[in-house]
Amino acid sequence: MDQTASILNNGIKTLGLSLPVDKCLCYLQLLSRWNRAYNLTAIRDINEMATRHILDSLAIFSWVKGPHVIDVGSGAGFPGIPLALAAPDWQVVLLDSNGKKIRFLEEVKRVLSLENVTIVHDRVEHYHPTMAFDTIVTRAFSQLDQMIQWTHHLIAPKGIWLAMKGRYPDTELAAINRSYRVQTYDVSGEETERCCVIIES
Repeated sequence: MDQTASILNNGIKTLGLSLPVDKCLCYLQLLSRWNRAYNLTAIRDINEMATRHILDSLAIFSWVKGPHVIDVGSGAGFPGIPLALAAPDWQVVLLDSNGKKIRFLEEVKRVLSLENVTIVHDRVEHYHPTMAFDTIVTRAFSQLDQMIQWTHHLIAPKGIWLAMKGRYPDTELAAINRSYRVQTYDVSGEETERCCVIIES
């Protein structure tokens, strides 16, 4: 795990963040172990997981508005868990409709003692909490217009959507009728194109 720790330390330093690397490593070990049985991610190499999951999640940190954040379609917890580790004063909801992924997230929350994380097993259109969110974040979730349609009931009056994408999504952007900006970003050790679409409510 020394190489993985080095990847995380260097990447987190490059991003100008501070968070517990030991918890990130524990998270990756859990993911690697559960992945063999539950196929939570197509990535098998733990160093690649560190780059393409943890560091990619943290790369959007500066655009997230707290303190109330929801990760819709959280899957194995990206970007929600890395964001929660980086900002322990935020309240982060991880929402997913897949039972096996929810069980994994519950185990991660227990093992890492993530008091600021709430896990919800539901479809997003059926989830109606009493409190709205300052940021709704998604990663490889859906087309932008669908994401807005399915989640608009969750957003606070001055909240934002953050949609993590690969290449610049020209076609998707043409289909939405809201103010937005697109931030490209780099992930240390990752060469593929990455961008984050920031949409105002």
